[in-house]
Amino acid sequence: MKKVSRYVVAGIVLASLGAILYGFSIMDAESVLGNQYIGFGVVGLFLLAMPLFLITESRGKKMKDYMLTDENIRKMREKKENSTENQ
Repeated sequence: MKKVSRYVVAGIVLASLGAILYGFSIMDAESVLGNQYIGFGVVGLFLLAMPLFLITESRGKKMKDYMLTDENIRKMREKKENSTENQ
């Protein structure tokens, strides 16, 4: 399942970048249509690809491990003290 979602995210990113590049390339001939392609490309990147990527990559991870709590601060200090003792 994770591989399929990675391909979907990669497809959306490539399609969005293609739309942005195409929008810039036709900007001289048709500026309104070029702006629309650029806008849809940006929407695809930031409202579709980025949330899908974050959802697929954060699945199964504990948010508590990434938060700065007293327990995590103590663990970091202990690691730092152990690494300085080993050197």
